[in-house]
Amino acid sequence: MTEKQLFDEWPEYYDQWFTTPVGKLVKEIEAKLIDELLEPAPGEKILDAGCGTGIFTLDFLAAGTQVVGLDISRPMLSYAVKKTINYPFLAIQGDMLHLPFKDNSFDRSVSITALEFIADAQSAVDELFRVTKPGGCVVVATLNSISPWAERRQAKTRQGQKHILEGAFYRSPDELLTCSHLKGVVKTAIHFQKNDDPNEAVKIEKSGQSRNLDTGAFVAVRWEKPL
Repeated sequence: MTEKQLFDEWPEYYDQWFTTPVGKLVKEIEAKLIDELLEPAPGEKILDAGCGTGIFTLDFLAAGTQVVGLDISRPMLSYAVKKTINYPFLAIQGDMLHLPFKDNSFDRSVSITALEFIADAQSAVDELFRVTKPGGCVVVATLNSISPWAERRQAKTRQGQKHILEGAFYRSPDELLTCSHLKGVVKTAIHFQKNDDPNEAVKIEKSGQSRNLDTGAFVAVRWEKPL
């Protein structure tokens, strides 16, 4: 199965997971971290590369930005279009490794949980930098290879269990930072486990973030493009 076929069959399941108690908590925490790193401002034009069904795209739009959402899957984009019908959102089907945009087209570029499906992460990040204006920022978030979540998923793969992330490329905070020669700021989130009680999970998350642990399941980096 190709990546495109994989995503074409996934949109409904993907959205439904974020309606579960743990999914809602994960989304809330991840969205807060992305907002802190990306700092979207009214009137800006943002590229959301690998936007999927628009789970995070709506947050950028709510901040008053214009968003171009790119994804390899048309069914995913269809979900995103339905959600963003009242916002300045443009959906484009395309490949992150070959972005169909001119240099310096966007004030900020972001990619959330898409890089784990791309072997050549540096080329994808280079493309994000290419289309971002000087003085703008690039934010990339993916799955952390040194988190217990990754260990559990990889164990499922070794056991022959079929799952959506069986072929994923997990990267540590240090590995993600090396996707650019520029100095970046890296943070992780989701320090609790999938089966933890939601109330206890909130306490675990606060503790993990206060201790600046690098083992959260979600790792995000912010780079600034020089003027």
